[in-house]
Amino acid sequence: MGALISRISYVALAGFFLLGAASAQTQKKPKHPKPPEPKADYYGGVFLVGDGGIVNGPCFRINGRVTSGRFFDDLKSFDSNDGTIFRQGPSEVTQFPEKLSLSLYIHDEPCSNSLQTVRTRTYLTREQMSSVKLSLYWKHGVELRPVENINQLHTSVEPIEPYAKELAAELPKRYVWSYELGVPGAGVPLTDSLVLVFHTADGHIAARVAARL
Repeated sequence: MGALISRISYVALAGFFLLGAASAQTQKKPKHPKPPEPKADYYGGVFLVGDGGIVNGPCFRINGRVTSGRFFDDLKSFDSNDGTIFRQGPSEVTQFPEKLSLSLYIHDEPCSNSLQTVRTRTYLTREQMSSVKLSLYWKHGVELRPVENINQLHTSVEPIEPYAKELAAELPKRYVWSYELGVPGAGVPLTDSLVLVFHTADGHIAARVAARL
């Protein structure tokens, strides 16, 4: 009789532990998939930088930024099975806004071996810069589409003060050129790149740089 009671107690105790384990598994919260990490964050706009040079002349540096209100501040890109996708918060975005602002800053710099080899450094002058023509294109794959209806919103030329101000009268004059252009972006996919091509008066390409997401 004692053995039977002992066996019943053991079965009941085992059932209690099994029930407790099953209850713990039932109460365990299901794991939610971790949200994907963004590939890039475009807060502040899309930045571009590049080098150029005039044949037998000076070389220069191009810095630029593409903005449109606060559009790029909340924009992020993600990798997916179908390629890159863009989101603003939970919403997917596929096209640029209707109006973009392109800001450019250009100043001369010493030529690198990849651009030009010179014995004596030359400096970018107002006359040389005024002869350079800028063309804009939207690039999709290998296709280049000219950008039309560009508005020149602002332009300025400011002298660069030398570090040794007491020698300013003896040093070559240097400048920084600033431009702000209004660029239409309606209907343009975010996967396209904005390509800038600088041509000299004789048709040579002085620089080519792109803003891409």
